[in-house]
Amino acid sequence: MELQLFAVCAPGLEPFTAHELRGLDLLRSPSPSGKAPMERGLGGEAGGVEFTGALRDLYHANLHLRTASRVLVRLGAFYAAAFSELRKKASRLPWEHYLRPGQPVALRVTCHKSRLYHSEGVAERVAGAIEDRLGRPVEHMKSKSDSQAEAAAAAQLIVVRLDHDHCQISLDSSGELLHRRGYRLAAAKAPLRETLAAGMLMAAQWEVAAPLLDPFCGSGTIPIEAALMQRGLPPGRARRFAFMDWPNYDAALWTPLSLSGTVRDRAGGEGPTQPLIFASDRDAGALEAAQANAARAGVAEAIVFSRRAVSAIEPPATPGWVVTNPPYGVRVSENRDVRNLYAQFGHVLRAKCAGWRVVFLTSEAQLARQAGFDFDSGLRLVNGGLPVRLVIGKVAVDYGR
Repeated sequence: MELQLFAVCAPGLEPFTAHELRGLDLLRSPSPSGKAPMERGLGGEAGGVEFTGALRDLYHANLHLRTASRVLVRLGAFYAAAFSELRKKASRLPWEHYLRPGQPVALRVTCHKSRLYHSEGVAERVAGAIEDRLGRPVEHMKSKSDSQAEAAAAAQLIVVRLDHDHCQISLDSSGELLHRRGYRLAAAKAPLRETLAAGMLMAAQWEVAAPLLDPFCGSGTIPIEAALMQRGLPPGRARRFAFMDWPNYDAALWTPLSLSGTVRDRAGGEGPTQPLIFASDRDAGALEAAQANAARAGVAEAIVFSRRAVSAIEPPATPGWVVTNPPYGVRVSENRDVRNLYAQFGHVLRAKCAGWRVVFLTSEAQLARQAGFDFDSGLRLVNGGLPVRLVIGKVAVDYGR
């Protein structure tokens, strides 16, 4: 049975999520509407990419997607301008395929320009519709954010969206957000989400056989994600998913996927014989966290960690990529130290990484200009709720040194 699916991702990451789905052979045709697969959000909805597939494809997407936040199953869509109509039509959906007896549900409701504008009322009617279909009471809780939804780990998240009286009901198949790979138990200050780190590496067009350097590695998210990509290790291989609790869960489909080895193993290729990923930070605590996280991810031997300031980096002779998330202040004019850090960063790269490609996040174009080299900062992303730009450039030779 073909399912209508939606890979949710952070704004700005949609092209990379779509690229991943194509690489997994999961984005093979236009959406059921006949339009091109959606790669942007509608209204206030998070961005993402529509695709279709069977249960195996749903499992495959959750296991392998690096930039998606969660994968939703589009359970049904219909017109509803009255509460009675909403309950009646929602009760026709096949809830019994996705809810086991006694399992609570978390309802996240958004209403946009619809006659049914009261989100709590909508949640109550959908919960009632589930009870009508299953013939038993269902414990439900309202959920308006990921943090609230994940606070009740046993609850099945149901996303209800009303837009101009058109109702769409989706079920989350992922459980915890997909950036929670299971390896990052230790975090430094302002940790970078794993999905964003993976998106940065894809935007950089990093070649996995080339050196990669992160001189502000923090808790190690960028180098760890790079090592997972380099070795073809599925990011979801060490965690559970919500679909494992569904009545229609098929272990015979999941087990071969989870045990089938890495993408590179199946392709018959081999990883590098020596580490090509270099990560450093001047903070001893951050570096300790990064090493512990890398060990949990199973890629510690793929990364060379060192404690050092950016001025003391020792890149290999072969040109590669610098991909990093340096510190940045919200108010640039009030933080002279950060501006000086960027100027030093640019000077060090010109002196030690001539010919390398450089990719980094920054909150202000003014900070990027302090680095002193040409760059493209067209891609806008969000990091920890703060709008940021992804700077992409190439390091020229510093003839003044």
